[in-house]
Amino acid sequence: MSSLFDGGISVSIFGESHGKGIGVVLDNLPAGEEIDLDEIAVFMARRAAKKDGTSTLRLEKDIPDILSGYYQGKTTGTPLAAVIFNSEQHSQDYNNISHIARPAHADYTGFLRYSGANDPRGGGHFSGRITAPLVFAGAVCAQILKHRGITTGAHIRFLHGLKDEAFDPVNVTAEQLEAVKSRSFPTITDEAESAMRAEILAARDKLDSVGGVIECAAVGMPAGVGSPMLDGLENVISRLVFAVPAVKGIEFGTGFGCADVFGSENNDEFAVRDGRIVTLTNAHGGILGGISSGMPIIFRVAFKPTPSISQPQKSVDFKDMTEQELIIKGRHDPCVVPRAVPCVESALNIALVSALSYEGKL
Repeated sequence: MSSLFDGGISVSIFGESHGKGIGVVLDNLPAGEEIDLDEIAVFMARRAAKKDGTSTLRLEKDIPDILSGYYQGKTTGTPLAAVIFNSEQHSQDYNNISHIARPAHADYTGFLRYSGANDPRGGGHFSGRITAPLVFAGAVCAQILKHRGITTGAHIRFLHGLKDEAFDPVNVTAEQLEAVKSRSFPTITDEAESAMRAEILAARDKLDSVGGVIECAAVGMPAGVGSPMLDGLENVISRLVFAVPAVKGIEFGTGFGCADVFGSENNDEFAVRDGRIVTLTNAHGGILGGISSGMPIIFRVAFKPTPSISQPQKSVDFKDMTEQELIIKGRHDPCVVPRAVPCVESALNIALVSALSYEGKL
């Protein structure tokens, strides 16, 4: 099944952008985990559209209705299922383009894959709307990790040529990761926020869009979790990160930068500090051989510009095989990156909980 992640825990996501609702089922979570629904609401609000012009005008409330697996404030150990009902669909915006391929969307490939039976409204199951249940799952997993002293967090590192400060790959702290979550715009510095907001608004005014890079980190992850080859932590994290629409690349530690240095510059030397084995640098991003080293896990994710733009574009009608000029209507983000920050965190949260569960370490 295409929308099922099955590891130490399983996560199944369902629904379409303009259907009745969207949701998620999580299975094999540990029983008796205290889950604060107010904290989940705060976490999910970070993904929600804002009224500041930097995101879509589709303002869904995204209130999860928990159907099972939760009783008296704790997980029961049985499948945790939640549904989020859609209420702000403008399906008429898609009436005239249901079989016209929007550039950089999955309209054409989805039509081929499902023989034309897929729901095309708002992108259907390919829509960024589907990240809402992913974020619910990630918010639940964040609390499970927190109970074990593990904290994750993310921020916008780059946005269309603009940059924020980077996390310190060796010394980033849980407090720093929590601090960026409390900001209305997910950057470390005020200067980056001001510049990036202005860049997004400028793109919107030009009927265009911009992309960017999100940097994500985890601290407190114990060493020795993960596997080599096909079940490595990088593999699992990457698989879940690519569940977020618009993701086009991921790199861990120094990533592609390691190709431009000598081994003597890239190798992280080991040392003992306060009775614990550490590395003096963290080019490996906290993962060696697919297994956590005990250093902060750190990676960056590249997002393409929002493909829905209102400028005229060349396309085709893939049913009658004619060329068309397309002008996309609807309510779209001029930049998905700010709202994608908790999505990337959620992917990491699910991956870490799954890895810990797989090895019986929850």
